[in-house]
Amino acid sequence: METVQFRQMKDGTKEEYLFLTKHEDEYAKGLPDRILEALKNLENTLSGYQVSRLGHSLQSATRAEADGADEEMIVAALIHDLGDDLAPHNHSQYAASILRPYVRPEVTWIINQHGLFQNVYYAHFLGGDPNEREYLKDHPWYQACVDFCEKWDQSSFDPDYPTKPLSHFEPLVRKIFSRTAFDPKYVGEQTMGKSAVDIAMSGTSE
Repeated sequence: METVQFRQMKDGTKEEYLFLTKHEDEYAKGLPDRILEALKNLENTLSGYQVSRLGHSLQSATRAEADGADEEMIVAALIHDLGDDLAPHNHSQYAASILRPYVRPEVTWIINQHGLFQNVYYAHFLGGDPNEREYLKDHPWYQACVDFCEKWDQSSFDPDYPTKPLSHFEPLVRKIFSRTAFDPKYVGEQTMGKSAVDIAMSGTSE
């Protein structure tokens, strides 16, 4: 079989879906390569800062590593702005969705919310509410997101900071994104279709 015969998904057979699953599994193995390539492309996006978006991402990950963050959080810091190209108005959610099948819910939640939490630094200049994040103040991961933004994100626009290159983080990217998606060992009870999206993407932790 080179291609399936169905033209509507509801007409597919078991054999066809097994065939497609094999192809999809093989394609998924290339995810680390695609993420690394997407990171490289951040070198040529969103001008105006003293560092490129790639430089900012690498600096954020470098700071996280220097502070003793675990591997999942270092990778999260590395890709937290990966959505700037395709999701400029909800880049946080974009990056969180990439991470969610591979890391614990806390990490996904922090990345999902970091755009909102960053508003505290500048929203008042643009007519927005810098304290909008306060509706989440009782969330168990609230302070962790505050710390992510304060220590690693908002501070990582310094062209003089000794930032490690992408090659330094490549093994970690390959390690995290080569995990089996939604493996309970890493993500707990999350599944693609379960309400774990409420854990990772909303303001609740249960």
